[in-house]
Amino acid sequence: MLLVPAVYSDPSLKVGFYKRSCPAVESIVRRTVRRAVSRNPGIGGGIIRMHFHDCFVRGCDGSVLLKSGPGGQQSERDHPANNPGLRGFEVIEEAKSRIESVCPNTVSCADILAFAARDSSSKLGRIDYAVLAGRRDGRVTVFDEVTENLPPPTSTADQLVANFARKGLSADEMVTLSGAHSIGASHCSSFSARLYSDPSLDRKFAAALKATCPRPPRNGGGRDPLVPLDSATPNWLDNKYYVELTAGRGLLTSDQTLVENSLTRKYVAVNARYGATWTAKYVKAMVKMGSIDVLTGSQGEIRSSCSFVN
Repeated sequence: MLLVPAVYSDPSLKVGFYKRSCPAVESIVRRTVRRAVSRNPGIGGGIIRMHFHDCFVRGCDGSVLLKSGPGGQQSERDHPANNPGLRGFEVIEEAKSRIESVCPNTVSCADILAFAARDSSSKLGRIDYAVLAGRRDGRVTVFDEVTENLPPPTSTADQLVANFARKGLSADEMVTLSGAHSIGASHCSSFSARLYSDPSLDRKFAAALKATCPRPPRNGGGRDPLVPLDSATPNWLDNKYYVELTAGRGLLTSDQTLVENSLTRKYVAVNARYGATWTAKYVKAMVKMGSIDVLTGSQGEIRSSCSFVN
């Protein structure tokens, strides 16, 4: 079922934006994403996370897709929060290439990423919704702005609430969007320190993780394996993530902190109990997040390649 949420968004964005200029765009993106996610479900979680990382830095303008330039200035894409953690760049580029062959200079990379995040949610959780489109692509990407805008995996609930509030998202929406951690994976380096120091972790869960993730070396380096963010349903987008949190099986500090805070704990409890309620909230929150500080009209550009400005 296609959900059409009623949310506050930029009035320049609308459903069916490319209905006349490129009517095949959403079907092209959907086929490309479904093919890639069928081969590797982890790509779907990576694309959803990429959309979030894009929107929280400079707004949803596709700046996270840009590679570092020849002058040595590093891009968002090369920041440790994105590299090597984010996956799916090649899927966005493939979709862009296919779209350019039928609708040149028409569809923005920012919109392709928003469509792809929706299609990943659909493929991995049967969560389908209408996407507002009309974004333009940014021409700027700044490495240091990632640190300033993206919450690290060690964030507390209070820090997460404040970070999302700066983007116009409520505490409930923050907890709801955290449910995307029901799919995808994280490198051990993002959480391994807490395996040996955090008593809130379920003991059996911690023991299993220690078998995969070595104690972090003092000087850094060493192996850094990937571990599913949700051990219950790692390849299915659902509310089991919240059930795992209530059992002390949140992988990241920023996950487990949600049940240790009196404000966010109540949202976790509702989402854990009522899957359909979480799904409806997830759709609204994704559409709202996709409207953060967008470029529209004559702002920005329509890139020919998502990795480079024109």
